[in-house]
Formats: sequence, C-alpha cells, structure tokens
Amino acid sequence: MEEADHIMSVSQFTKNKIVQHYGISPEKITVVHNAVEFRDKKFHEKINDGEQVVLFLGRITIQKGPDWFLKAVLKIKPNVKFIVAGSGDMEGFIIEKAAEMGIGDKVLFTGFLQGDNVDKIYSMADLYVMPSVSEPFGITPLEAMRNNTPVLISKQSGVSEVLTHALKVDFWDIDQMANKIVSVLNYSSLHNCLQKNGAKEVANFDWNIPASKCVNVYNGVLGAGCWVLED
Repeated sequence: MEEADHIMSVSQFTKNKIVQHYGISPEKITVVHNAVEFRDKKFHEKINDGEQVVLFLGRITIQKGPDWFLKAVLKIKPNVKFIVAGSGDMEGFIIEKAAEMGIGDKVLFTGFLQGDNVDKIYSMADLYVMPSVSEPFGITPLEAMRNNTPVLISKQSGVSEVLTHALKVDFWDIDQMANKIVSVLNYSSLHNCLQKNGAKEVANFDWNIPASKCVNVYNGVLGAGCWVLED
C-alpha cells in the first residue's frame, strides 16, 4: 500500500482500517462501494408448513458471526425456522453448538449453495441476517433485497454505510438482534415496508456506477485529467 500510487477501498469502514492499522494517508484512498448483479429469474420459494424463516447465508467462519446468530436464535420463540446456508472452518463447531444449546430442531444447515439455489433460499426467507463481526462491504444483503427479502445487518459492515432501508445492529448485541428479528416476523407492516423500500433502494446499486468511479481513479493516476476523490 505504501508503494501504490493510489488505493481503492470498498467502504469507508475499510478505508478507516487502512488508515488506522497501516498508517496510509486518507488522501491516498478512494472509496468505491460495491453493487449487485440483477437477474431475470424470479423465485417465490416457501416452506410448506408455513413456518416463518430467518436466514444466515455466508461463510461459516468467525468473521461472519455465526456464533452470535445462534445466541440470538436462542432468545426467539420456537415456531420459527432458522436456516444456516454455507460452509467454512466453523461449520462443525456451529452444528455441534446448536445441538448443545438445545436449538438443533430449530436450525437447518444446508451446506454450500450456488447458482439459482442461492436466490431460491433468499426468496424463501422472511428475513436475512448478516451479523458480521467485521465486513469490508458485504454483497449478500443486496442479493437478499434483490429477492424482495428484508435484511438485518451488523453496523460493523461496509454495506451499512449505503443502505437506508435495512435494520442495523451491533453484532455483539444479541438482545437487540433478537428483538429486531421478532419485530420483522410479528409486524407485517414493518416487514412490508422493509421489503418494498429495500427492493426500490437496491435497484440503484448498478455496477456501472462503481465501474465509472474506478475509471475515474485510473485516469487520475495516469494523469489523464483532473479528478476528485470521493469518500
């Protein structure tokens, strides 16, 4: 990073980490937030027994906060199905932990998903939760919103900087996490508001926008003209 002519970070959160831990000048870093691909296929998957579904999808590793997710699950009423989709170094531990906590019957582990199965499971969920301990950006909430699924995300994520129609919580605050999960499940007006406005908001996350910002940075480094750094 010291040798680079310029640095791009995917969030202000990441930029702050670079400045704090590596001593890089803030003026040398431009924030370019990520976006999400949109697909023509639409899915409307639901569990047949009518249970409400809360989804965790991502690598099952300490950074993503699956253990904090389980702690919140422990505080929620029994007639909710929790799905943990993904794989990772903590997968075995989390499966054993769910059994040890007595919530093994409430939590379904799908393993790693890809392709259409990812969008299908988003559409199946009444709420997507991303409880990341530290997330440079986090595209999965955008994927969930693309599938008309409300989201609850940790404040320790880059994507929390750019989303308005999303619930936010500190990853370690399991009481607030549980309360917000229950609120979305119990109050249809809140669920519908997040669903409707989230779908509208995510439509603005077009890859052409970060692409043009990247080109602007490249041209500035190459001396092709004047340019303005954006936070």
